[in-house]
Amino acid sequence: MKVLLKNLGLILILAGVAILLAYSFTGNVNNNSLLLTSAVLVVAGLVSYIVINKRITD
Repeated sequence: MKVLLKNLGLILILAGVAILLAYSFTGNVNNNSLLLTSAVLVVAGLVSYIVINKRITD
């Protein structure tokens, strides 16, 4: 469980990037809600990665 929790930030960042990639290939990048969702995922992933890895030690 610690491994999954430790990688939660990275998973959120990759989910945000996957959303951006999927909608850039379909050409639907003018939808602000999708861009906002992916930006929130990337920022939340970055913050959680820093906070969780600072707190959890092996």
